[in-house]
Amino acid sequence: MLLKIESLTKTFGASTAVDRADILVDKPAMIGVIGRSGAGKSTLLRMINRLTDASSGRILVEGRDVLTLKGAALRAWRRDCAMIFQQFNLVPRLDVVTNVMLGRLNGHSALASAFNVFGEADIRAALGHLERLGIEGHALKRAEALSGGQQQRVAIARALMQNPKFVLADEPIASLDPMNAQVVMDALRRIHEEDGLTVICNLHTLDTARRYCDRVIGMRAGRIVFDGPSELLTEAMAREIYGAGAEFSEASTSTSIGALAPDAALARTAAGVSAVG
Repeated sequence: MLLKIESLTKTFGASTAVDRADILVDKPAMIGVIGRSGAGKSTLLRMINRLTDASSGRILVEGRDVLTLKGAALRAWRRDCAMIFQQFNLVPRLDVVTNVMLGRLNGHSALASAFNVFGEADIRAALGHLERLGIEGHALKRAEALSGGQQQRVAIARALMQNPKFVLADEPIASLDPMNAQVVMDALRRIHEEDGLTVICNLHTLDTARRYCDRVIGMRAGRIVFDGPSELLTEAMAREIYGAGAEFSEASTSTSIGALAPDAALARTAAGVSAVG
């Protein structure tokens, strides 16, 4: 067992954002979480990472309840459970390679972190991650000079600097155009396949979930209403997840990403698509 979530609940006053969620991940997987805005997707990920406290329930990793962790143990969990955000969360005026190395701060001493001290090994590792993601040529540019797609790949490189066991991505392509969305999703898929990591990715779109995820979790009004292989995500089930009637059209959730074959998509990213924004 890698991850077991039991009856996980988060309430805000009289409102329930996540309602008794149960999830079992027994082997590395790429998991998509879909649903309408306000379905509880982001709250779920933030509870797993401990950015938001749960109201009740348990999150077990190798038998240990991460909801009980404090101090150094909590910091270690956040290092093991890297988070990628919709708005990138980079430091705009710092150069790209320094932004990536910030992923190592959790592993440095307090004194070294205070003075932003990085060693040669950190620099080499950061450049290696940037090369893997096809943007090593931008290493010395300020983060604010990059396009949205490039900035999201910098954020992924920063997450990899943590040497995580899990990667959580909260709407990583919501602010990107279809081509850049494809590049980012290709990168996350490669990380899962090549590094053997569990990637849990919040998504709005059915086509993206089906193309990239082995498993899809559908949330509606805080509750999990679907959990299964992506090929079982039928249009009828999508109506249930999105709370839509017979007029529901998958086109309304589509990113219009071109239908590249999986092998072609992986090869394209492996070649480094640095020309794409």
